[in-house]
Amino acid sequence: MKSSISRRDFVKASILGATALGTNPNLWAQGAAHPRISVQLYSVRDDCAKDFDAALAAVAKMGFAGVEFAGYHTYTGKAAELRKKLDDLKLVTAGTHMGTASFRGDELKRTIEFHQALGCKFLIVPGDRDFTDPEKSKALAETFNKTAEALKPLDMYCGYHNHKNEFKKDGDKTFWDLFAERTSKDVVLQQDCGWSAAAGYKPEELVRRYPGRTKITHFKPTVVDNEAGKKAIFGEDSVNWPPVLKACREVGGTEWITIEQEAYPDGKTPMECTQLSLAGLKKIW
Repeated sequence: MKSSISRRDFVKASILGATALGTNPNLWAQGAAHPRISVQLYSVRDDCAKDFDAALAAVAKMGFAGVEFAGYHTYTGKAAELRKKLDDLKLVTAGTHMGTASFRGDELKRTIEFHQALGCKFLIVPGDRDFTDPEKSKALAETFNKTAEALKPLDMYCGYHNHKNEFKKDGDKTFWDLFAERTSKDVVLQQDCGWSAAAGYKPEELVRRYPGRTKITHFKPTVVDNEAGKKAIFGEDSVNWPPVLKACREVGGTEWITIEQEAYPDGKTPMECTQLSLAGLKKIW
């Protein structure tokens, strides 16, 4: 199934007019050795666009502990109302995806206020062209450092989410490694393990390379190089997941394992594939 909604359009969400209501520490994820499972709602983006409340109810019924947002649909600018909806469904906000512009200037204050009200701890950028620019990447890293410094007293974090391009090299180092070196340990490296595997890396090795910085990560079922007999459902795909989960538990500082379903094999719907991948993850949990 091919969606007509791009990730960029899906992520766009106004955060104006939010009021800081504080956060409930009881809603944060458990400790690093006991991560919880969430879903990136981009996995079911068409369902979200059609009826957001129904989509939230559906993933709650599947058994997810939390959701990671990529836009707020009917709740744009309505953090308190969305928080109540999540509370009613017994869901926690695991994190959110947003543009880097949300960290700059006066937008940072509005970003903080909205996401405090929502109870959202992890503010993640799912892509920025400057990341792989040899010169601009340095300034981008500094933006994340300054944002992390502002968020730290609030027990909140900013971070970056990779695709394949982040593993291109500038000299003898990948841009992913350069970003990690240029940013403080308070900047989250939200590794999308499916994309890093597709780029030719072992996700568990990247988790172990940067201890404590995989606080929230993506487990995306991925078929690498059209591997025969594999399909993009967790446990049936190309990624060797048990070592990744082990690394997350042992050294990643991982609070949330987030399923992101971007392919829908066998003619199944996004909701059906997401549920199958959740079941596959629970088999190794």
